[in-house]
Amino acid sequence: MAEQTGNAAKIARAYVDAIANKDVDTIMAISSEDVVCTSPIGKLTGTQAFRGFHDGFARMIKTMSILAVYGDDEQAVIVYDVETHPVPHAVTVELLKVRNGKIASTEVIYDATPFAAYMATVKPH
Repeated sequence: MAEQTGNAAKIARAYVDAIANKDVDTIMAISSEDVVCTSPIGKLTGTQAFRGFHDGFARMIKTMSILAVYGDDEQAVIVYDVETHPVPHAVTVELLKVRNGKIASTEVIYDATPFAAYMATVKPH
């Protein structure tokens, strides 16, 4: 993996390590109060919504492999392959933008089709 020295790249590495370790508190510590997360399931704003997003994701993760972290001082890209309880193989890319040393936004990019297929099999409570 290429070594990146920019501030955003360093924050991105801490972020993806925290995802892999299911460490939602670290994710929150490096995220701005008004963080924006856009993914195939919608757009979330603020730390409370972002925490909920990552709490749910942490519960689904079985294993995760970090494939790449690239960035500079203002933005970074992370790529990881995650095995979740509902989907065995999901390559995910995130574009993070950093402002004042914190994650200001992330665009989460993955194929939502296998997750939608799984959700169609789940019976409501």
